[in-house]
Amino acid sequence: MERKVSRIHLASEPDIIHFLQVTWEKTLGSGFVITLTDGHSAWTGTVCESAISQEADDMAMEKEKYVDELSKALVSGAGPADSYKFNFSKESCHFSFEKILKDVSFRLGSFNLEKVASPAEVIRDLICDCLDTITENQAKNEHLQKENERLLRDWNDVQGRFENCVSAKEAVENDLYKRFILVLNEKKAKIRSLQKLLSEFQELEKNIEHKRETPTCSEMTAARDPIYNASTDEEGENLPDLSGSAPAALRRDDSIISSPDVTDIAPSRKRRQQMQKHLGTEPKMAAQEPQLQEQEKEISKTNSETGFNIYFMYVSLNFILLYMDVFKNTKLS
Repeated sequence: MERKVSRIHLASEPDIIHFLQVTWEKTLGSGFVITLTDGHSAWTGTVCESAISQEADDMAMEKEKYVDELSKALVSGAGPADSYKFNFSKESCHFSFEKILKDVSFRLGSFNLEKVASPAEVIRDLICDCLDTITENQAKNEHLQKENERLLRDWNDVQGRFENCVSAKEAVENDLYKRFILVLNEKKAKIRSLQKLLSEFQELEKNIEHKRETPTCSEMTAARDPIYNASTDEEGENLPDLSGSAPAALRRDDSIISSPDVTDIAPSRKRRQQMQKHLGTEPKMAAQEPQLQEQEKEISKTNSETGFNIYFMYVSLNFILLYMDVFKNTKLS
C-alpha cells in the first residue's frame, strides 16, 4: 500500500494549513482512500473505481487522462501552488477541488467525507507515516551518497588512467615523429643521390655523343685533304724536267692549257686510288656504330630507370610530408 501526504490550503480557510493523505493499493485509478485533517479534527472517505469512471464520463475525458489529473492534484502536487483550488464544507463534509487555467477554472472531482470519531488516532497514523517516509528518504539519501562516492572514486581512477594514456600517447607520437624525420632524411638523401646519378649519366651520354660525332668529322677531313692536296704521277715524274728546261716546259704548258681538246686523266686516276685507300676505313666505322647504338640504348634505359626512381621517391616524399602535416595537426588539436 502506498501513501502520500501533502499540505493544502482551503479556499474557505486560507490561513489554516490542512493535511491531505491519499492511500491506494495498486493504482490510483483502481480506487483510493482520502483523509483530511487540520490538526484537531479529521475526515475520511473512500473513492471507488466506479466513482472515478463516473467523474471521467461527466467531464468527457478519458479515464487515464483523468487519473493523471487526479495524481497531479492530490498526490504529486505538480505545477504551481495556485494551479488547484480546494474547497471543504465542515457542515456537509463535502470535499471538492478545481483546476485553474488563467481566468477559467473547472471542477476535477468532489467526494463526500465522514468525520472521524477519534481524530487523535488518525493524526498519530499520519505522523507515523510521515516519519516512515522521512526514514525511507534518509536511507535512500545515504544509499545515493554512497553510490555518489563510489562513482567519484571510479571517476578519479578513470581520470588517472586517462592521464596515463595521454602521456603514453604523447610519448608514442614523439617517437613516431622522430622516426618519420629519419625516414624523411633518408628519402631526401636517396633523391639527391639519384639526381646526382642521373646528371652523371646525362653527362656521360653527352660525352659519348660528342665522341661519336668528332671522329666522323675528323675522318671526313682526313679523307678529303689527301685527295685534294696530293700530286699526280705525271707531276712527280716531270719535276726534274721542269728544273732542267724551264723555258721549254713553260711553252709546252702554255700550249697544253690553251688547247681545248687535251684532257688531263692523271689526276682523276690518282683521286680514284686515294678514294680506294680511304674506303678501307669504312668497315671500321660501320663496326663502331652498333657499339655506339648499344651504349645509347643502355644510357637511355638507365636514364628511364633513374627518372622513374626519382619520380617514385618524389611521390613518397610528398606522401610523407602530407602525413606529417596531418600528424602535427592531430597532435595540436
